[in-house]
Amino acid sequence: MKKFTKLALVSSLAISANAMAMQAMDDTSLGATTGQDGLSIGIGISKIEIEKLFIHDNDGLAAAGTAGQPGFGGTGAAGAIYIKGNGTGATATNGIVIGANYDNSGAYLLASRNLADLTIDSDAGGGNPFINIAAQVSGLDINIGEIGVVGSAAAPAAGAANIRRGGTGTENAILSGLSVKTGQMAANIQLGAAPQGAMIKLNTTMVGGLEITNLGILDNSTKTATRAAGEIFVESIKVADANSTNLTLNQSISVFGEEGANKGYVRIVSTSGAHDNYVKAIHLGSKTAASIGDVEVQGMQTYFSPAQGQYVPGAVITIRGH
Repeated sequence: MKKFTKLALVSSLAISANAMAMQAMDDTSLGATTGQDGLSIGIGISKIEIEKLFIHDNDGLAAAGTAGQPGFGGTGAAGAIYIKGNGTGATATNGIVIGANYDNSGAYLLASRNLADLTIDSDAGGGNPFINIAAQVSGLDINIGEIGVVGSAAAPAAGAANIRRGGTGTENAILSGLSVKTGQMAANIQLGAAPQGAMIKLNTTMVGGLEITNLGILDNSTKTATRAAGEIFVESIKVADANSTNLTLNQSISVFGEEGANKGYVRIVSTSGAHDNYVKAIHLGSKTAASIGDVEVQGMQTYFSPAQGQYVPGAVITIRGH
């Protein structure tokens, strides 16, 4: 669930809780109101809609017989992960719809009613200068449509009428869709040098915790001309700190560059403590099948090992290309 939290934070830098125009204060105005130089930005966009999203894997999965590769049914042809509308609710025609979380009479919004308030300062850093961006983010209401895989269409040729590539052929859905609701978040971002120890630091409490609703996981391998794809459907997943309704966020996100044979990667270190999870109404086979009930997990704590035999509460996630 932590991955959704980080995704929500990055998305929120371009959104606001109302339709106010973007407003920025120069150093003179800011100094007059706060007694400090710097730049303050309130971002005012009420909603973002994305029709479709494609992530193209241009060489696909290596075919069987390729040196050093097991194959697993690969063809080496380009494929894409797609997100598109699923025909229901907020995602009827758009794959991704992101707005403000207006639940509980606006309790999860910033006092400014912006979805993101940024305070930006430049610092000499004792000879190693950096930009510090303190970000406060209102609660988000994120709706994601169908997620699946499809063959990648040919890349647009020079002189094409548009830059769209998209997919071609059969679409195999993996997720029927989901919705994510978050509370307020705060992050500190440093660009240039990073004396705080990482490019992005999350150290805050998300009021109201994290909730994922209407999550459907599809199995197209069982689909026939007369049978729909099998589905595991979950009505709601709630995540909060152990014995609490709020969710602590304590993550460090760093980007590592090329070093020798290592071409670089993103590392996320999370030390947010133990969590409670409540999964409501699990349906097996289809979303209209009878529920098998709810599942509750109390006080789940993960650990990572910086050295053999050492266990540190938290998790380390590494993301890299291959």
